[in-house]
Amino acid sequence: MSAPPSPADIVVDRLTKVYGSLVAVDHVSFEVPKGTILGFLGPNGAGKTTTIRMLTCYMPPTSGSAKVAGFDVFTESLKVKQHIGYLPESTPLYTEMRVGEYLDFRGKLRGLERDIRRQRIEEVAERTWIKDRLHSVIGTLSKGYRQRVGIADALLHNPPVLVLDEPTVGLDPSQIREARRLIKELAGDHTVLLSTHILQEVEMICQNVIIVGRGKILAQGTPDELKNRAGAGIHIEIKGPADQIRPALMAISGIDKVEALQSGPICVCRVRGRSTAETREQIAGMLAQRGWPLRELRQEGASLEEFFVRITDPGAVAA
Repeated sequence: MSAPPSPADIVVDRLTKVYGSLVAVDHVSFEVPKGTILGFLGPNGAGKTTTIRMLTCYMPPTSGSAKVAGFDVFTESLKVKQHIGYLPESTPLYTEMRVGEYLDFRGKLRGLERDIRRQRIEEVAERTWIKDRLHSVIGTLSKGYRQRVGIADALLHNPPVLVLDEPTVGLDPSQIREARRLIKELAGDHTVLLSTHILQEVEMICQNVIIVGRGKILAQGTPDELKNRAGAGIHIEIKGPADQIRPALMAISGIDKVEALQSGPICVCRVRGRSTAETREQIAGMLAQRGWPLRELRQEGASLEEFFVRITDPGAVAA
């Protein structure tokens, strides 16, 4: 018997934002279970940032409702801000302050007592790898270190919900790996809404994914569910006439698309559709029946990137 689902830390119901005749966010509804990481994806202008600003109470919705950590963004915005840690895409920092001074100042704004501030600064500095930079002036830091200071600030008051908008922007490859590890470690203790353009990041650390476009939710599910919807692929190399091979493959049940990668004495194709063992057996049987020697047949996994590109295309249908 499966365990009951965790209560949701973020509950969004028909959330809408309208600017004149432009509907930036159009009746969006979703939930983020407590202690999980949600990847929030979409092309530029899709409505991601507007949604995030409404959830973090930096912008009022036009209609609909949303609760963060159990508090209503319309009527309890101060409570929402107390229970949320927000890292904007462009981290706003006071560049003339030292890192430790800045974090102490931010702790005061959040009402943390002096001893608790010192303890939390020590803890978040350790966790975000900036302990050796606490006495450095923020203006002298690299973009990567400034991003770490922003994450430390978001964690300072130990909020149950974290909203991270492009948290790995400006980090080098080793820092990106460290940031991914940190975000994964935060899950459980925190509920994380992660907005990013790096789809590999989402596949590696997110339990659930939402893809938005033109203000609407186009798709949602686990990374594996969305990759499966992209249609698995089969790579085939056949010795035979390319002009006959493609229609013969398209006639097989479960095959939706045949991409010709190479023609000539050896025909190389990528087949899209329900890539099951039965489909592969049907392909092999058809080729044997036609007398076309099979050089190679192998499964190719679909990627989240393929699904993202397909679903966010202007001609894509909302799902």
